[in-house]
Amino acid sequence: MKDYNNCGKIKTDETLRETVCHGSEEYPFQYYKENIWLFDFHCIDWHWHSEVEFVYIEKGTAEFLIGSGRSVLTEGTGIFINSQVIHRFESSESVIIPNIVFSPSMLSAEDSLIYRKYIRPLLDSSIESLIFSPGIPWQKEVLKCLLTVFSVQENEDMCEIKTAELLLKIWGIICENVNISGRVPSAKASAYTQAQLQIMMQYIHKNYRERITLENIAQTVSVSKSSALNIFNKYLHSSPVSYLVNYRLKRAAKLLASTDGSIYSIARNTGFENVGYFCRKFKGLFGVTPGEYRKAEK
Repeated sequence: MKDYNNCGKIKTDETLRETVCHGSEEYPFQYYKENIWLFDFHCIDWHWHSEVEFVYIEKGTAEFLIGSGRSVLTEGTGIFINSQVIHRFESSESVIIPNIVFSPSMLSAEDSLIYRKYIRPLLDSSIESLIFSPGIPWQKEVLKCLLTVFSVQENEDMCEIKTAELLLKIWGIICENVNISGRVPSAKASAYTQAQLQIMMQYIHKNYRERITLENIAQTVSVSKSSALNIFNKYLHSSPVSYLVNYRLKRAAKLLASTDGSIYSIARNTGFENVGYFCRKFKGLFGVTPGEYRKAEK
């Protein structure tokens, strides 16, 4: 189990795919208990993985940005995040989220009838996420099973087989109550669009110190400026330029906390040509001036 007092950031590759191994090849399952507030900038930043994920809100309220959707989840609710869907969790307070990340192969062999008939259809569907509320009977049963999964991890006696049994039960409940067959399978264009987004974001991450225009960002994936705007708005609920500015501000915050460089030099080193503009934007994002932020972090 991951102790939620020992976390800080999500590690990803250049496509934002999470690089940590969840479990092992022979047992591809991992249980975590995390506090979103303790991650950098109080968020579990954008990432994706081939595994599916179930999250439970044990304490607090958080905002979940998953694929093209945005949801606010409160204490006692939960959410399913489908395979290969980009997601980010944000909080403005301490939010405890026990969660499990596992390969669907935990449920059945990929060449089996069970996988083909019950598992693959959900993975290939247009469903990016499912929210579970205790006010709906079948969703309450999913949440009950999730809590039991968490509890089982504390007891090593037959933990693996009990976990697999509970995961199959959860999957079965979802298949019984969600009309997967009636949904249009995810188009390959959707996966391609997410890849385009990841490439544009990575371009920003590598070049944020330089002067970057919307046209520069769009050219990295050979799309029009309006297409780049649409992709960012759909998945990140932000324009490319707003994302660039916020990324620069977060890098500046790190430098303010970890170096003694002047505010002027930090602003210039993170891509801001006008220090006054930098200070206004910084206070708009963090609620304090750069100088106040540095004093609080030192």
